[in-house]
Amino acid sequence: MEEAASDPWPLLLDEPVSPRAAQYFEQMLARRKAGEPLQYVLGRWGFRRLDLMVDRRVLIPRPETEQVVSVALEELERLAELDSADPVIVDLGTGSGAIALSLAAEGRRGAVWATDCSDEALAVARANLAGLSGFAAARVRVLSGSWWSALPDWLKGNISLAVSNPPYVTTAEMTSLPLEVQKWEPAVALHGGPTGLDAISVIVSEAPAWLARPGTLVLEMAPHQAAAVAGLVELAGFDSVQVKPDLAGRERILVARL
Repeated sequence: MEEAASDPWPLLLDEPVSPRAAQYFEQMLARRKAGEPLQYVLGRWGFRRLDLMVDRRVLIPRPETEQVVSVALEELERLAELDSADPVIVDLGTGSGAIALSLAAEGRRGAVWATDCSDEALAVARANLAGLSGFAAARVRVLSGSWWSALPDWLKGNISLAVSNPPYVTTAEMTSLPLEVQKWEPAVALHGGPTGLDAISVIVSEAPAWLARPGTLVLEMAPHQAAAVAGLVELAGFDSVQVKPDLAGRERILVARL
């Protein structure tokens, strides 16, 4: 009987680490000991099917936002049944590009527009876009600007789906966030003003002018904001509003339809 091939990994473990690799590891270890989030130390983090570059210029992608993408994909399927035309999709406040690139990679069709007011964040999003290949990458455009104002006027009334994970932490809550978040993640992507609704109010109030009929707005929010955000949606004139749970069962995702 032929002897089974030996496992190569023990041989590799016996090899000495290069000085350069050892120095890099020590630097990473020092950064983690100083409190820097593991995601930033590694420089990459998984989000759904993507391997995203992340650093202090953008928020760390979280499981709650992965669920936002799931809801958005469900809405794309629903809209496709109502309208056979290719959808126009917008990710407002894209940060690392997690939502926009996931919708391009997992959605079957449609143009995807990703916006952010932070040029530093957009540099990260563009780097992540460069890692997306083929037809999915060709469908994504990245624009600088604040919420809807970043978009060209001719998109008004033509957007099938708008998705956003906006800043929604209240001023009071900012000081109670974990130290890793307070010290390392960009405050501009977290702080939503005294009530946490500054950005959400702008997005919701202007959405009807930009969305097609039928069209949908999908928003991530804090669970305790669900009733207030639903009220804003009703005032804006949406036909229906739903609040869906995150993976922990908390009210996290608002779906507003025209």
